[in-house]
Amino acid sequence: MKEKHLARIYLLEAIREFFKKRNFLDVLTPPAVQNPGMEAHIHPFALWKTRENKLDNLYLHTSPEFCMKELLSLGLENIFTLSYVFRDEPNSPIHRPQFMMLEWYRKNANYLQIMDDCQKLFNFCADYLDKKGISTAKAIKIKKYTIQNIFKEFLDLDILDFLEAKKLRALIKDKFADVPLPKSELEWDDLYFLLFLNEIEPKLSGDSPWLLYEFPHHLSAYSTIKKEDPRVCERFEIYWNSLELCNCFNELTDPIEQKDRILKQAELKKELYGYSLPTPSKFLDVMNQGLPASSGIAMGVERLLSAITGISDPFWD
Repeated sequence: MKEKHLARIYLLEAIREFFKKRNFLDVLTPPAVQNPGMEAHIHPFALWKTRENKLDNLYLHTSPEFCMKELLSLGLENIFTLSYVFRDEPNSPIHRPQFMMLEWYRKNANYLQIMDDCQKLFNFCADYLDKKGISTAKAIKIKKYTIQNIFKEFLDLDILDFLEAKKLRALIKDKFADVPLPKSELEWDDLYFLLFLNEIEPKLSGDSPWLLYEFPHHLSAYSTIKKEDPRVCERFEIYWNSLELCNCFNELTDPIEQKDRILKQAELKKELYGYSLPTPSKFLDVMNQGLPASSGIAMGVERLLSAITGISDPFWD
C-alpha cells in the first residue's frame, strides 16, 4: 500500500518535471463548469445545492479541454495540467468516477509532435520512478500502426473498405460470429467499436504500448480530417496491456464545423440517454474568436502508473 502511494506521488513529480524541462506552463483549470464536455457517451456529475435542495447550474468537468483551449485562444502556447476529472461510470479495476488526468497542448504543432512527447514521457517517468526505488518497465518502445494497418494485421481486412453501416454490419455477421451483434440497427460508430473491442483491443497486449492513428472519419470527434485522405481523421490513441491510455487530436479550429459536431453529439446523447446538457456557449465563443492551430492529448494518470509499474490497483481509493 505504501509503495502504491509513493509511486503515485513520484509519478506526478516526474510528469511535472518532464514538462517543465520542455518549457510548458503548468496551468490549473476550474473543476466546476457551465458545460462539462459534449461527448455523447461520457456522463457528468451535476452539482447539487444542498441548502436549497435543488440542482445547481454547474457540472464537474469530465475533461479540462474547453478551459485549456480558452487559454490557447488567449495566446498561451505549450501548456499542461494535472487535475482530477469526474465521470459517472461504475467503479471497476480500470475506472473510478474520480480520477487523475494529464492533459497537454502544443500551439502551432501537428499531432505527430505529441506522439514524440508520449514516447519521451514514458521513458522519462519510468527512469524517474526507477531512481526512486519503484520497479518499472524498461526500454519502453511504442509500436505505431494506422487503424487501417492494425485491422489488416489482426483481421486480414481493410476497415476503410467498410465505411458504410450496412457493409460493416454484413461483414460482422458473416465473418465474426463471436461478436455480439444486436438485432436492432446501429450507427457505424457502434458497429466499429463492437468489432474493435472484441477482435482488436484484446490483442493489444504485451510490455510495449500500441499507438493507433488515422481513425476512420466517423470517429473524428474534435480532430481534423486528413487532407491527403479524407477517409480518415488526424487523431491517435495509445493502448497498453489492452487498455486505452490516452486520446490525442490534431485540433479542429473551424468554428462552424465544431458547432455542427457538438450539436450532433448533443442530439445523440438525448436520443440514447434521454438527457441534455447546456450548450457550451463560452467554448463556442472561444472558437468564434479563433482557436490557433494546435494539438492536444488527454491521458489517464492512474492507467499510466499501472502500465509503467505493474501496480494492479493504481487508484487512490
